Amino acid sequence: MGENTASKNQNHHAHHHQVFDVSVDKVPLQAASKWYDDDGRLKRTGTIWTASAHIITAVIGSGVLSLAWATAQLGWIAGPTVLFLFSFVTYYTSTLLSACYRTGDPNTGKRNYTYMEAVQSNLGGVKVKICGMIQYFNLVGVAIGYTIAASISMMAIKRSNCFHESGGKDPCKISSNPYMIMFGVVEIVFSQIPDFDQISWLSMVAAVMSFTYSTIGLGLGISKVAETGKFRGSLTGISIGTVTQAQKIWRSFQALGAIAFAYSYSLILIEIQDTIKSPPPSEAKTMEKATLISVSVTTIFYMLCGCFGYAAFGDMAPGNLLTGFGFYNPYWLLDIANAAIVIHLIGAYQVYCQPLYAFVEKTAADWFPQSPLIAKEIEIPIPGFKPYKLNIFRLVWRTLFVIITTIVSMLMPFFNDIVGILGAFGFWPLTVYFPVEMYIVQKQIPKWSTRWLCLQILSVACLIISIAAAAGSFAGVVSDLKVYKPFKTSY
Repeated sequence: MGENTASKNQNHHAHHHQVFDVSVDKVPLQAASKWYDDDGRLKRTGTIWTASAHIITAVIGSGVLSLAWATAQLGWIAGPTVLFLFSFVTYYTSTLLSACYRTGDPNTGKRNYTYMEAVQSNLGGVKVKICGMIQYFNLVGVAIGYTIAASISMMAIKRSNCFHESGGKDPCKISSNPYMIMFGVVEIVFSQIPDFDQISWLSMVAAVMSFTYSTIGLGLGISKVAETGKFRGSLTGISIGTVTQAQKIWRSFQALGAIAFAYSYSLILIEIQDTIKSPPPSEAKTMEKATLISVSVTTIFYMLCGCFGYAAFGDMAPGNLLTGFGFYNPYWLLDIANAAIVIHLIGAYQVYCQPLYAFVEKTAADWFPQSPLIAKEIEIPIPGFKPYKLNIFRLVWRTLFVIITTIVSMLMPFFNDIVGILGAFGFWPLTVYFPVEMYIVQKQIPKWSTRWLCLQILSVACLIISIAAAAGSFAGVVSDLKVYKPFKTSY
């Protein structure tokens, strides 16, 4: 592989396709230079602030909209407590995970570029396969959840204007399908943009959007509380009578899933860490600070949104704060908020799907190295930009993926249940179990030591929460399916 270093300078575009053998005892193949990092990739430039922006974008997503509903299931005592506990667990396990970006020495160890690679180099074997299945299942789920959420928001704009025009006389029933299809078409176009790091501006736009709609939701909650002059809700949440005893338990469990989903971003933590500039200080140190900043910001925000939403609506808080028609006026403000949701979800969809795209494309390239369909990149010059590399396989597979997830969204458009299931399914394995296990290996923590025991207790506690949340959300799907006809949803 000696010729790589020579040809590297002529060949800037190929840096992604070159395979460097970095397995030699932690000695990088080439020293870091002006343009390249120690692993031969273009120099990373990320800082604590860009990393925080990426995390906040990834975390404050559509999950924020179901927090008032979740708080209403749990009540004034348990609601905020659970929110805080989840934020603490998320922060703690994120610090564990960030220690696993480099295997071995935190400054010079071999880098792991993705969550999966970290699992591979720390745990290996069958765990990698299991982790991969969970991760990619979750990413597909997020794609479906976001399609549903975006279409609900587009419909809310349409409906709020229709209500406004008819003075509230027309019930304005509309079908969600055209909106899902519109969202799908947009995503097909955006999916053709290769590479996570080329869309840093998209991350910034998304961050601004998520703050816009969350703040509007929060502001409307505060103004509604100010207007009625009282905080609604009860200490124990929605009362039995409004719902049955069994429903109360299931819905409280489902609320745990909704809150877990609101915090889930461990999946892309390592990809975000991979954008941070080289040590010193080590990427893990920078990432820990970025995690602390972003999780603190997120938690304050979630507390405010969840609590004011609950205070405004009490036990009847809608499943999706901005589209549940708890607020009718000022209708233009709701329209801005929902438009912001749609714009944010368009970006967030890409942030979550890119790792999946990359994985499938890499696998295909490994299986069929000779196939011209997969390997051949056709360069199309775009004036003023880098030439666009067209690849037939990428085009077809990404388009198909979006079409399939859109069809599934049209088949079962239950926002809250899907969110609960995703939260439950992703929370324990990806946010807790794998980071804990990897950290134990990485830091060589002896079995049955106090540290080891504490980590295991944390893991088991989170597993129980996850199982409860999954059960509650499945119960929700079952009850929704009783009244539901595929492709026929209207709001």
